[in-house]
Amino acid sequence: MAHYDTRVIEEKWNRRWEETGLYRVDLAHAKQPFYNLMEFPYPSGEGLHVGHVYTYCGADTYGRFMRAQGHDVFQPMGFDSFGIHSENYALKLGINPMRLTDRTVERFRETQMKRLGTMWDWSHEVITSHPDYYRWTQWIFLQMIKAGMAYRAKAPVTWCPTCLTVLANEQTEEENGETVCERCHTPVVQREMEQWFFRITAYADRLVDNLRDLDWPELSKTLQTEWIGRSTGAAITFAIKDSDRAFTVFTTRPDTIFGATYCVLAPEHPMVPIIVRPEHSAAVDAYLAEVGRKTERERTTEKEKTGVFTGAYAINPATGQPIPIWIADYVLAHYGTGAIMAVPAHDQRDFEFARAFELPIILVYQPDGERIDPAAMTQALPDHGGTIINSGPFTGLRSEESVIPRFIAWLGERGAGEARTTLRLHDWLISRQRYWGPPIPVIYCPKDGIVPVPEEDLPVLLPEIEEFRPTGTGVGPLGALEDWVNVPCPVCGGPARRETDVSDTFLDSAWYFLRYPSTEWNDRPFDPKRTRKWLPVNMYMGGIEHVRRHHLYARFTTMVLHDLGILPFEEPFARLRLHGLLLVLEEERITDPDTGEEKVVQTVQKMSKSRGNVVNPDEYIERYGADVLRLYLLFAGPYQEGGVFSDRGVAGISRFVARLWSRLEEIDAHTAPGEVDREWEPTQHRTIKRVGDDIAALKFHTAIAGLMEHQNYLNDHWQSAAPSQRRDALRVTALLLAPLAPHLAEELWAQLGGAYSVHSQPWPQWNPEKARARAITLVVQVNGKLRDKLELAPDVAEEEAVTRALASEKVRAAIQGKTIRHRVFVPGKLVNLVVG
Repeated sequence: MAHYDTRVIEEKWNRRWEETGLYRVDLAHAKQPFYNLMEFPYPSGEGLHVGHVYTYCGADTYGRFMRAQGHDVFQPMGFDSFGIHSENYALKLGINPMRLTDRTVERFRETQMKRLGTMWDWSHEVITSHPDYYRWTQWIFLQMIKAGMAYRAKAPVTWCPTCLTVLANEQTEEENGETVCERCHTPVVQREMEQWFFRITAYADRLVDNLRDLDWPELSKTLQTEWIGRSTGAAITFAIKDSDRAFTVFTTRPDTIFGATYCVLAPEHPMVPIIVRPEHSAAVDAYLAEVGRKTERERTTEKEKTGVFTGAYAINPATGQPIPIWIADYVLAHYGTGAIMAVPAHDQRDFEFARAFELPIILVYQPDGERIDPAAMTQALPDHGGTIINSGPFTGLRSEESVIPRFIAWLGERGAGEARTTLRLHDWLISRQRYWGPPIPVIYCPKDGIVPVPEEDLPVLLPEIEEFRPTGTGVGPLGALEDWVNVPCPVCGGPARRETDVSDTFLDSAWYFLRYPSTEWNDRPFDPKRTRKWLPVNMYMGGIEHVRRHHLYARFTTMVLHDLGILPFEEPFARLRLHGLLLVLEEERITDPDTGEEKVVQTVQKMSKSRGNVVNPDEYIERYGADVLRLYLLFAGPYQEGGVFSDRGVAGISRFVARLWSRLEEIDAHTAPGEVDREWEPTQHRTIKRVGDDIAALKFHTAIAGLMEHQNYLNDHWQSAAPSQRRDALRVTALLLAPLAPHLAEELWAQLGGAYSVHSQPWPQWNPEKARARAITLVVQVNGKLRDKLELAPDVAEEEAVTRALASEKVRAAIQGKTIRHRVFVPGKLVNLVVG
């Protein structure tokens, strides 16, 4: 038989699968719908890397397995083709992204993605930059307006000076102590601009509370909960001394109010210009200018505390005493109320600030068995455990959860406070001052104000323009198109202007899973009947980097559409699993400075363009085939934890495939005299169970290990097996291999005479009775030292085991002339004879 020609065989089956529509699901008549979804890619110029292949092939393996379990598996794919990734590539080449992106998508789909052997149903492909898709993205924007969830406001925003657009807070990250754009890694700056926002904070409680009932990883739930940052506590009013004005602070620990020795306002707080005393104005102005050059992340992570005194005082409502009002950059205007009461004895940030500026420190909790001198403290006591002290009528009470409501009630009786909840989450900043995105469907009329574009006028087409570079002025490139911008008002017919911003690409991906099953309809975003049948998504696999962005936005969008009566469910993903990160093993030759000896040092690094270590899958598919690459990546480590990529491992998997293939020509080879091993059938049934259980649990690496172990067993006992047993073993192997290496399994199945296709066959059944071992290896020791191994029945009793052990010549030789004083029997494993 010829060697396994990966190119010929994989191209043959890819073509056959497509011609026969093997992976197209009858969505209308499916009896056991199972929606298996994976995140769609940005079609940037670099193409897929092996990290994408790792993600997709793991999800595809699970989908194929569910198909073998009898489910009608819908597994669509598309392209998140709007946004900065595609636009920056177009800018690099100087080609309008409207022309370039479709070429890039074609390359992704035809020359890379279709070669992977995945069972994507391309008949339901979505491309977010096509008008038949973004018409409905704009429609969703209009639904947000209807629901009161979209608004325009002037606010401090994060600006990327390279991408020349505002960024949502979720689109930045920390890098070497700076806040940078998560796309281009340029340090960001702050600007104040008028922008469109979605009121995601209105759904914060549901976004947190619903997580309890979702089949999601605990890590995902924790990350979203922390990102939303819901805090319960009290809003407390602080009157300004010698003034009729006041401001409000939010605190989760109103029980420490007697220890508040100063207040701090955010530099942007509206009260700042009002309360600053003239003699302090110059210092305050200089400080505000300094803070204006810092990012939010820098302000909250800097170790050295900075601030400036306003010259004004507030009245502590608990003590009636005046306390100084400071301005400091570690307080943020959008968190809480933009003002805090500082309790330096029990908050580390406040403690460090108080020490830096010599402000008072008053303990209001005394730990049990201790007497602490505030002057001698080197850090705050944040746990608030023990007995309340220095706190008026509360002094002497024990620290318990029930004490906080008592403080809030007491403050309420004095007209100074009430219970309140605050969030870390910001409203979703949706505007982008770029060209490549869906135009926001809004018109500005001098008479009628903000007017949504009528639904019947959608889509607002993105015009093809020559100069599509971002301007950096805060107005997108569309602003230069007077003929496009100037339109009649839909309400009064008078002159009006279009919005020139486009919407954030995360809006495109916040609903794409709703569109997939309904792509054949152009008069609706998603068909109600089809949507009820197929959604929510049964299994969604994605990356941890999307937990606080895409996953959160998709949940919010779904909730809004549900509340409008458009969707019958409020959570989009019934089950979510995160894949791990694929790392790269790098080798570097270094010379020992002392010995001059050259050494090879291995390190494991994250795959990134900046390091130049992004691995292109094309060369490995060319050399080894897609199935070998799939098997290697999924064997590299636990799918939900990640693994390490190295060239050496790929070659090892290639040898495994070659050995398996070679068994085909040996089916009818000469059979050696003697009985086939009694474990042939039990081993096969145990392998069926192990591989099935492991794939169901996304433990692809151990499923592959199980297949390898089974092949090693077949290799060892092949000569004594009959041709019919060999053929049956290979048929089972093909079925077990089908989700993991689809081309190889299909070819094996065809060579064995199986009907097309192996991917339409049910998962092989295992029989618990037949899986029971028919023999076990019993270890025989004398005084703890191994003397022999015996093949015995699994349920062999102690007496028989000892009798068989004593019949062994090796054992008899070891105990000759000695007396057996004790024996140890571990059923199914061990007999140890203690002699003396």
